[in-house]
Amino acid sequence: MQARLIQIWQALGGDGSRAGAVGIGGAGRLASLYDVTGLAAGSIGAAGLALAEAMEAVLDQTPALTVDARLASFWFSTALAPQGWEPPPLWDAIAGDYRSADGWIRLHTNAPHHRRAAQGVLGAHDTRAAMAAAVARWAATDLEQAVVSAGGCAAEMRAEADWRAHPAGIAVAAEPLAAQEMFSGDCRGWSARRDRPLAGLRVLDLTRVLAGPVATRFLAGYGAEVQRIDPASWNEPGVEPEMTLGKRCARLDLRQPQDRDRLLALLAGADVLVHGYRSDALERLGLGAAARRAARPDLIDVSLDAYGFSGPWAGRRGFDSLVQMSCGIAEAGMRWAGADKPVPLPCQALDHATGYLMAAAALRGLARRARQGGGTTARLSLARTAALLTGWGAQAAGDAPAPKSAADLAPAIEATHWGPARRLMPPLAVSGAPMRWDIPARALGWADAAWVGA
Repeated sequence: MQARLIQIWQALGGDGSRAGAVGIGGAGRLASLYDVTGLAAGSIGAAGLALAEAMEAVLDQTPALTVDARLASFWFSTALAPQGWEPPPLWDAIAGDYRSADGWIRLHTNAPHHRRAAQGVLGAHDTRAAMAAAVARWAATDLEQAVVSAGGCAAEMRAEADWRAHPAGIAVAAEPLAAQEMFSGDCRGWSARRDRPLAGLRVLDLTRVLAGPVATRFLAGYGAEVQRIDPASWNEPGVEPEMTLGKRCARLDLRQPQDRDRLLALLAGADVLVHGYRSDALERLGLGAAARRAARPDLIDVSLDAYGFSGPWAGRRGFDSLVQMSCGIAEAGMRWAGADKPVPLPCQALDHATGYLMAAAALRGLARRARQGGGTTARLSLARTAALLTGWGAQAAGDAPAPKSAADLAPAIEATHWGPARRLMPPLAVSGAPMRWDIPARALGWADAAWVGA
């Protein structure tokens, strides 16, 4: 797993010899064709290395780092252990994989407008059986395009070779893991503490499930103030107990001038912006790259896309489960398992890994700003993370991690909006700076859109 971490860290522009000093423990690998546990340990370790760089820049201290690969694997699924209550379901009733006339396709319908788009193409069916009958009459490629054109989210199951030959796959393969651009400016640190190294940092979060929220949850775990902004119409009940941890969550309607002005005021006070909007959507809202830099010239601006930033699918709507279908992971898993339907990764690993890579990119930008000055932009995508994982090839067979147990849970009880809960022990140990969160998980929209103390 050390080799995975070194490769990831070098791909982010880091010194591979530093990655070799990170301790990695924890036995077992998740059952999968691909090395998901190596991806988990490597991406979390990279975020830890970037945190260490930031601590060196502002505290002149170099912490020791240890990653527990077993816990890292579990954090790529769920870290929450509800005490006496059931979390909301993760998936809409008609979301999932369907057999088409010539293959397989996945429909992502968790968001109401994405559900309406799929139903607009296939008919207003409310059951999986009715949807399956409708899907079976379509060729997968035609249905994918019809749903996407209607503003929905769908992905045909492709083989890896087909994805590599596809114009979108070719474009993604040519992109760096994190495309970064630096801008000159003044040096600027923050009021870090040894035990809370990101204290005093402000992070503006404009992301949704799941990668961006993973990134900002990590930053909040080391003391950053995270302000998440969602529109009034947006909810993601299945993941809010996991992903709102440590964050203030407010709502703004960015189509309204007064709310857009409030966001620009938040941006002017932010150190880091993490966003997953399509670039054309931000431009239409008056929040394009030039406007963001004008509001905060030394901003660390980290953005996410599903299918990369170049090629014909740049800006295409997508989620982890769809990218796994598009880029060949689900088809390769099906053949590996000898199954008769798509077999995805054992967790939404592309989302989680990309989230930790986004956190690492943000922290590397902050360290540079503290030492040399200026802002940074970084662009990452789920499809490029998928290329990293599949590029490692098939993993050797090995033992699965020992199952979760009560001993893996942190002792503290978290008073979430839904009820009491415990969390898994953190997968990353930073000497002298424990990962912890000051705000329990709450439903979206509970806070005002303002920085604390502003």
